[in-house]
Amino acid sequence: MQNVYRLIKTIVCFTSLLVLTPSIRAQEISVSEIINTEKMYDLHFTAAKRDSMLNQLKANLKLYQYLHGFNLPNSVPLSNWFDPVLPAMTFNTKQQAITWNIPERLAMPADTNQLAFYTIPQLASLLRHHKTTSVQLTRFFINRLKKYGDTLHCVISLTEEIAIEQAKKADAAFAKGIYKSPLQGIPYGLKDLFAVKGTRTTYGTPPFKDQVIEEDAFVYQQLEKAGAVLIAKLSMGELAMDDIWFGGQTKNPWNLQQGSNGSSAGSASATVAGLVPFAIGTETYGSIVAPSAVCGATGLRPTFGSVARTGGMNLAWTSDRIGPICRNAEDAALVFAFIHGSDTYDRASRTMPFNYTGTVDLKNIKVAYAKNYIDTLPGNSAEKAVIKTLKDAGVQVTAIDFPSNLHTNDLLTTIWAAEAAAAFDPLTRSGKDSLMVQQWQSRYPNMLRSARFIPAVEYLTVCRLRYMVMQQAFPLLSKYDIIIVPSMADEPMALTCLTGNPCITLPAGNAAAGNAPPSITLIGGKLYSEAVIAAFAKKFQQMTTYHQQHPPMFSN
Repeated sequence: MQNVYRLIKTIVCFTSLLVLTPSIRAQEISVSEIINTEKMYDLHFTAAKRDSMLNQLKANLKLYQYLHGFNLPNSVPLSNWFDPVLPAMTFNTKQQAITWNIPERLAMPADTNQLAFYTIPQLASLLRHHKTTSVQLTRFFINRLKKYGDTLHCVISLTEEIAIEQAKKADAAFAKGIYKSPLQGIPYGLKDLFAVKGTRTTYGTPPFKDQVIEEDAFVYQQLEKAGAVLIAKLSMGELAMDDIWFGGQTKNPWNLQQGSNGSSAGSASATVAGLVPFAIGTETYGSIVAPSAVCGATGLRPTFGSVARTGGMNLAWTSDRIGPICRNAEDAALVFAFIHGSDTYDRASRTMPFNYTGTVDLKNIKVAYAKNYIDTLPGNSAEKAVIKTLKDAGVQVTAIDFPSNLHTNDLLTTIWAAEAAAAFDPLTRSGKDSLMVQQWQSRYPNMLRSARFIPAVEYLTVCRLRYMVMQQAFPLLSKYDIIIVPSMADEPMALTCLTGNPCITLPAGNAAAGNAPPSITLIGGKLYSEAVIAAFAKKFQQMTTYHQQHPPMFSN
């Protein structure tokens, strides 16, 4: 990281010398080219104004050519960081101790294949009471990855050597009675956009297929401190879009004819299929929510900035987040408890309390549902069934109109596209984007090229409109602890990506033949309310058994 900051300092120091650099030659820019360009930007200038602009536009071109000479790596941070906190917001800042319910008397199953779908506390119990070892558990899950990974196209790299070393350390700690966390000795998978020394970090796309970043990502370091065991780098849609990567399309474990959705494709698929106890995903716009919904996982998308992104691929600096993908809400809470926090490099990150108790008072919690998205659904929809289950349990559920006229999708995709184009500027200009698998118009090669024509003025205007949207949404969202929305509804997801609010996505019905269970998403009406939404999701899962369903073809 120090090299990155030296590079930034170099840029600042030499920018003032641009006019004195004879090697930079600006192409001639004509008035007719200005006229043609105006059409793309909804502008119109007079002939005199165009003539006055020529010299400045030529100077700008010199600057662009100078900047392109740096080929900034993806790791160089943005100096302007996004903060989701509005002036009127207040928060508890004291972290309380969390007590995790680790079963005391749990025997090894007669059929060890059942371990594939044990919860994290169950696995932790077996390890703490010496019913199995971390090495044995690690080899068990590595064997499942080897057996089913190609079927699901969900594994980019096995990290077997790292895993066995970490598992041996965990077993040594258990032998001495040292318990770092309930994650100690538990295998897991990372979405393959996080750097881990000695491994490839491919971003799921051919241009970076052999990339090795000799750095350990923050989230990996957090899990290492907790004693967890990395067994695989899991597939992702290339550059974090969709479920297609250079190894194929990641499959839905419930139906191999379907994709898993993305971009945390392998994280959701592998977790639901019981190839890992949990995995880490990321989201810019739907990349935790969508694959969790499609595959039947429980995915927690935290408040923006809750987990430092250092060592992870930058896609959109003001929107990217990191979160756990698990098979139940308590597991998601447990993983989040040990990965959340800030560091000095990700200036948008913030360490906030996660005071998870695992329980909520159903009579006092404030719950709403988005009637403009749910009331028009069929009477037997999962969303309506969830609301009925909650009402039958004594929860007062208020119908609200969720904001749907704020053009949040357009605002978010513009910010995402502009920032992604900057993050992958060298890829586009080198022409190596032609090596990417997905070449159709709606995918990254074309999106990144097109985004080069988003003016800086319009990008900043969109960012300012984002702040207005945050201010408009806050009075409504903050009235409720939980807001129920359909998982795949674009506008609620886009709005809460803009505002930074957390959400949890979980199974909400019975699986039909060839399909995953239907899904629901619970939005936290307040920032940093992960403890509340996870506990509420756990309560719902205690009322139902939807999260206990597993895809039949991976159950043995």
